[in-house]
Amino acid sequence: MPLRRTVVTFHDLFVLSGDYSTPEFRARFEAQARDAARRADLILTVSNFTRSQVTGLLGVETGRVRVVHHGIRPFAFEPVPRERIVLSVGAIQKRKNIARLVEAFESLDSSWRLILAGSRGFGAEEILARIAASPARDRIRITGYLPSAELAAWYSRASVFAFPSLDEGFGMPVLEAMAAGVPVVTSTSSALPEVAGDAALLVDAQDTQALAGALDALTGNEGLRTELIARGYVRARSFHWNNAVDQTWEAYQALLA
Repeated sequence: MPLRRTVVTFHDLFVLSGDYSTPEFRARFEAQARDAARRADLILTVSNFTRSQVTGLLGVETGRVRVVHHGIRPFAFEPVPRERIVLSVGAIQKRKNIARLVEAFESLDSSWRLILAGSRGFGAEEILARIAASPARDRIRITGYLPSAELAAWYSRASVFAFPSLDEGFGMPVLEAMAAGVPVVTSTSSALPEVAGDAALLVDAQDTQALAGALDALTGNEGLRTELIARGYVRARSFHWNNAVDQTWEAYQALLA
């Protein structure tokens, strides 16, 4: 019988780290995650943060885990005028911290719109109720899930990108926004500082006032936006799928050797 090796990739473990799912789903996910980690000869994670979760929450020894960052997918961005739009991309769910983002957005002047691009997820009903009760509800739009071309169009039109998520194994939309030339505000939690580096405003995800202050700073300061756009282009280029492919191949070769 040929020698077999097993490689498992963990993208995140947020189901185990917060109240972001039903108890039944959490129990099923935890059993599957522990079983996969136990049987794996090598574990790949998409960030150092997720690696710390795999070793901490699942008890995996550090030597069995390698980090391979994601790359970003190329979008066809149209050169259109920027609008007074704050864009957020991700499911309408508790983990994405949408309710706090809506509250923070309400402090901006009425010329700004908030676009929430994503399908419904866990806790969506409470978030939708909060939006319906918002004094800025007429300036908030929920698009639902968007195909790549439509999503690229919103990235092209937006002037600010807000991603105050509570827990992310990586945070792909942050890099997508940077590649599209949109200045980013994101949170200090989970893998987001690792991905954003010095190319975004970082705020405490649970501090609504801090988030409102960051939005105010970005919407009101063209110089700050210009600086973050320049940093964002550089940051996004450092996350390339060719790097991910090479590092994954190296990990497989090392395991087989």
